[in-house]
Amino acid sequence: MMLWCYFMVVFTNPGAVPENWRHAAEEDVNPPSTSEEQGHAPRYCARCQNGKPPRCHHCSVCDRCVLKMDHHCVWVVNCVGARNYKYFLLFLVYTFLETVLDTLVLLPSFIIFFHDGSRRPSSAGDIAILFLAFVLNLAFALSLLCFICMHTSLVASNTTSIEVYERKKTCSWEYDLGWRKNLEQVFGTNKLLWFLPMYCTEDLQNIPTIQGLEFPTRSDAVL
Repeated sequence: MMLWCYFMVVFTNPGAVPENWRHAAEEDVNPPSTSEEQGHAPRYCARCQNGKPPRCHHCSVCDRCVLKMDHHCVWVVNCVGARNYKYFLLFLVYTFLETVLDTLVLLPSFIIFFHDGSRRPSSAGDIAILFLAFVLNLAFALSLLCFICMHTSLVASNTTSIEVYERKKTCSWEYDLGWRKNLEQVFGTNKLLWFLPMYCTEDLQNIPTIQGLEFPTRSDAVL
């Protein structure tokens, strides 16, 4: 499952802006704006020479605009955006579970290492491998746990890593629809598929946020 999620993150396009994209409500006579102002003013990417949908950002590594960009991940050699964010989160979860399992398997040998000298590995190389394997797995598991907690908080508030800084400038976050709807925007409405790196056809057709071009907002949001 971990490898399945990993390959889905790597090979799924995070979301590219269609050529000559313009907002549906945008007048052709109005020149595009290059500013990064808050709100719904039309935005334009000077580097891509194209319009920028809401929550879209330009990745300097990929040199392209990515829909609902979260960050560029060096571990998957790809951007994490609207169309592969779910797969990235599942990859974190299953990698964490794998490291926890490895740590638990190594734990009895690690305890013996300190408490029962007669049962220790005979060679210095075996001792070093056992010690490093346990410590590195434990450290990696704790790091992943912190990362998972951070992204759980972001998903619950319908925020990306980039938008954390934008959100601090607003009284209420316009994309926060409540934690249940926020989860559905990332994982879909079919809860049986929440832990699988896939969406049902109905969600792909009916949830625009998965495609990354349109996002429902709160009517009471104050910018």
